[in-house]
Amino acid sequence: MIELPLFDFSKDDRANIHSIRKRTLRMILEASKSQFPEEFGALLRAEKGVIRELVLLPGTVSGHRHAIFHFSNLPIDFTIVGTVHSHPSGMCYPSQADLELFRKYGWIHIIACEPFDSTSWAVFDGTGEPRELKVVD
Repeated sequence: MIELPLFDFSKDDRANIHSIRKRTLRMILEASKSQFPEEFGALLRAEKGVIRELVLLPGTVSGHRHAIFHFSNLPIDFTIVGTVHSHPSGMCYPSQADLELFRKYGWIHIIACEPFDSTSWAVFDGTGEPRELKVVD
């Protein structure tokens, strides 16, 4: 049985994410640092190709090796384009569980890693391939 993603962003302008606001990135890094040693998880909201905000999904469960999203609590919001979570281990690449999440939900995904500074984050598309994001004011 072929598992379809929850949303198909490929034919949608929301697939064209090219930047993240500096203050949104700082919020991701600070929230990840604050949640340490557990994982931080949230959703990404974008407008006109720029990630501008985080959406905290009610019921998200965090642990030392996981952040579990309860998508049944997802608001109807077509500006949500992907996910962000932290890896307290310091490894800034997706796990098998991350890849499964990426395939099912959203177009762009950010992983923040310890030490949670301006150089310790990575971006991936829905297939787990690395992507680039410009940091903008």
